[in-house]
Order: sequence, then structure tokens, then C-alpha cells
Amino acid sequence: MSKSILLVDDDQEIRELLQTYLSRSGFQVQAVADGKGFRQALDAGTSDLLILDVMLPDEDGFSLCRWVRQHPRQAQVPIIMLTASSDEADRIIGLELGADDYLGKPFSPRELLARIKALLRRAGFQAPGGEVLVFDEWRLDTVSHRLFHRDGEEVILSGADFALLKLFLDHPQQILDRDTIGNATRGREPMPLDRIIDMAVSRLRQRLRDTDKPPRLIRTVRGSGYLLAASVAPSH
Repeated sequence: MSKSILLVDDDQEIRELLQTYLSRSGFQVQAVADGKGFRQALDAGTSDLLILDVMLPDEDGFSLCRWVRQHPRQAQVPIIMLTASSDEADRIIGLELGADDYLGKPFSPRELLARIKALLRRAGFQAPGGEVLVFDEWRLDTVSHRLFHRDGEEVILSGADFALLKLFLDHPQQILDRDTIGNATRGREPMPLDRIIDMAVSRLRQRLRDTDKPPRLIRTVRGSGYLLAASVAPSH
């Protein structure tokens, strides 16, 4: 079954171009022109991937990204943000809100297609014999990607959050260097990769309530990388 993509962009030419190009590549594509149309489309059905333009006539892509991450049925769907701004701050905000990738305008449809395929591969990956992992005060279902605190609260993870957390859980008490983490967080130019990694780790710390100074759970090892300072065990 082909994957479905929901695209919001106020530029009609871009909508028509991407709808045609991605449809020819085997995707089901729904394209809308504004935030209102996007919210209605997402409420009406499910999508496998979302493409959000930052600049829209009624609201910006940042507010839509934030809303998606709080949406019960679509909280974990991969998000690619499109921005015409050369301002690095726009890209940082998008990633901090839970976007999985971003692409600056103008862009090549072929490059967008490559990133779509990479995110869908990552979102669709499930390790054989998926299990529930327990660490510190947390419990992670590696199949459903659901994270629970021992007080019962469920924390919503984006695809990038889950990939990074699973990386730490697969290597507890081990220092992970920036190259290893970069492969999980999919840092993109022109922002420095180190900054992408720091943002991804900072966001994950927030999800894990690891806000002490210095952090207690995900520790920084100066000059080397990061370390999960917790034991990890399967739930019984």
C-alpha cells in the first residue's frame, strides 16, 4: 500500500509541482494551502508523513508542528519543514518543536523525495522481538514508541526523539560520540552538525525531565560525547 503525505504550502505552483512529482513516485498526496485546511485534513484522516511550510497566510508552520506533536493520532508522524528564510533560528525552532527534518527553499524535488524516503524507512523500522525497556523512572515500548513515567504520564516522542533515545538505551553507560549520534539525529547543512546534536539531546532531556544542572540522566562527557547514566532492562 502506498504511503500518504499531507502537504501544506501557500504557493500553488509548489503544491502542484510536489503533488505531481510525489504522486508519480508512488505516494498518495494531499495538498492544502493554509493552516485551517491542514488541521481539517489531519482531523479527517491519517497521514504517514507531513510537509509543513513555515510561512502560511493564517498561521505559521511552527504552530502546526506543535499542534501535531500534541495530536493523539499523529504525534509520532515524521515532519519535514520547508523554509524560505535563511535565518538559522527558523530551523532551530522547527527542530526544537519536534520536526524531523527541514529543507530550505528553493529546493530540488529529488532532494525532498530522498529525505521523505529516509524518514519513512526510519519510522517504519521495528526491531525483531520488540520489547518494553525500563530505565531510571521510565518505561519505553519499542514497538509503539510510547514512553511512560512511573507516575503514569505518557510523553509524546517524535521520530527523532525515539531514534535518539533508543540509541542511548542500546548503549547504556557508554559514551556515544557525535558521529554516532549524528547518524541518529540526521543533522543537515548549513547548520553545524554539533549544534543539531546538542539541540536533539537537549530536547530529549526535556522529555525525560532531566533538567538538573548538570543533567543527571544524560550526561555530557566533555570532548567525547554523551552518556546515558542508567541501567536498562526488559520489563517483566
